[in-house]
Amino acid sequence: MLGSLSSLRPRSLFFDGLDDEEDDEPRHFLDSCSLCRKPLARNRDIFMYRGDMPFCSEECRQEQIEIDEAKEKSWKLSIKASSSRKEQQRKIAAAGGAKSEKIRVRAGTVVAG
Repeated sequence: MLGSLSSLRPRSLFFDGLDDEEDDEPRHFLDSCSLCRKPLARNRDIFMYRGDMPFCSEECRQEQIEIDEAKEKSWKLSIKASSSRKEQQRKIAAAGGAKSEKIRVRAGTVVAG
């Protein structure tokens, strides 16, 4: 039983989405570009974004910024459309309620809608 335990391999400290069976070294978040996954050289500049996203070049970083801005704009538009629909539903409900409040009916009268 002890032999089978010794064959277990240590797990990576950081999850990178890849399962490298050959690599015994834990991966660090500064090992590769967040966009193109190109390995980052230790003696070259690393371009950071949002504190913990490394990029190999200004171009990769700028592309990620544009992707994030497009997602944020899409999210804001969907929130705005959702709130606009809710506001329209409130107005319709209020208008329907106002009409029913204005109708006066005497006792014994039948009202058709």
